[in-house]
Amino acid sequence: MKISLIGVGIALFILLVGVVFKAQDETVMNPPNIIVPPNGENLFITEEELYQRLLAEGILFPGQTFAQLDVELIEKTITEMGEIKSVKVFTSIGANWAIEVELRKPIARIFNQYNESFYLDSEGHTLSPRNLHTARVVVVNGEIPDRLNSPPVAELINNDSLKSIRKLDDVYRITNYVCNDPFLLAQIAQIHYNKRGEFVLIPQVGDHLIVFGSALTEKEVSEKFEKLKTFYKHGLPYEGWEKYDEINLKYEGQIVCKKK
Repeated sequence: MKISLIGVGIALFILLVGVVFKAQDETVMNPPNIIVPPNGENLFITEEELYQRLLAEGILFPGQTFAQLDVELIEKTITEMGEIKSVKVFTSIGANWAIEVELRKPIARIFNQYNESFYLDSEGHTLSPRNLHTARVVVVNGEIPDRLNSPPVAELINNDSLKSIRKLDDVYRITNYVCNDPFLLAQIAQIHYNKRGEFVLIPQVGDHLIVFGSALTEKEVSEKFEKLKTFYKHGLPYEGWEKYDEINLKYEGQIVCKKK
């Protein structure tokens, strides 16, 4: 009798689970709770915009049941959006569910030699600009050969054959350093790459130019910016912001200034 009762109990449990899952599959789902964490001023996509994109793709639609939710497809579609770094989809018993995304962080707006424009993010990926949103980041322009579909910086830095023809890795070293230094971020407005193969920085204050030269290694970039910060903090306050036309950081261990 005990064995029979246990068998009946197991059968009833399996039946109940089947009924619950069937009921869940037929549940009409609510619109997802979309979570886009704050990203400072540079918010490339909002919760509503993401929801409307999924509707336009036909991945979400009114009256959609739990069984019709394709979590893998939703995550794949969102991940392929340039602005998105990662995504997680959460479902549970009932009609409520959620989508949580992590956005990429732009650090530079590139205007290349072909008059194309795109963003470079904190991990070295290129992002297509959106009409609805504009990020407030350092502008980089000039004779830059790289395009929107260029490989990520991680691939460029580790590929000797690409180093000689690509400039995004150099741009990344400079802009990433600037974006992580509040003092420099407040000082540098624009970066120009000229025909001589030199980076020239244009400051927010003063009408002088800062000849940065090359940016082949992180060590080189760090040493040049430390020289510039020292000069800004201890030299210019005494000499005056309008005294020089050019501040040259190219030479190791020294700063060469050209008077107006």
